Amino acid sequence: MKLFTIPGACSTADHIALQWTGKPFEVEVLTPEQLKSPDYLALNPAGTVPALKEDDFLLTQNVAILNYVGDSYPEAQLFGDGSARQRAEATRWLMLCNADMQPVFGTFFAPMSYIADPAQHASLHASSHLKLRRLFERADAQLERRDWLAGFRSAADAYLFIMLRWAAAFRVDLEGLANLAGFRHRMQQDAGVQAALAAEGLA
Repeated sequence: MKLFTIPGACSTADHIALQWTGKPFEVEVLTPEQLKSPDYLALNPAGTVPALKEDDFLLTQNVAILNYVGDSYPEAQLFGDGSARQRAEATRWLMLCNADMQPVFGTFFAPMSYIADPAQHASLHASSHLKLRRLFERADAQLERRDWLAGFRSAADAYLFIMLRWAAAFRVDLEGLANLAGFRHRMQQDAGVQAALAAEGLA
């Protein structure tokens, strides 16, 4: 498998998951400019990351990639022990990050895609901060007396870690969310996380 990623993007969650499999893989770290290069567009016309290539198979979209990696290496237990319930539990928290948190962060990355009038961006961002605070409160409550979101280390944890990095970058108020702080510390000490961050120049 070969992963195409940008440092610190949502694709870094896939990078962490691949590290957790303990299996060999390749990674190509791109710049935003390289996303629009003819070579990359020939591979992935969407011009986005993540993209995962294996032989003649190219896969995009985070959730699809994480599921594919998890199914390819079930011994890594990225979605639990193979039971329907553990897979559902991991997927539930994965989607909190992918479907609920990430789109709200989009208002910071590309506010013009949401509201054309720049004069309204401050109000948009204020609303986004409140929405993200509520979402992170849900994650913090879930982590009460748990080390991991689903009760076991899963793909959802890799994604939440990236969302926490984004929260720090955009100064989202996480004051008092001690369970999230502990989670982030555990992730920062994880060998797979450290390897992925180092490979992307984020250590």
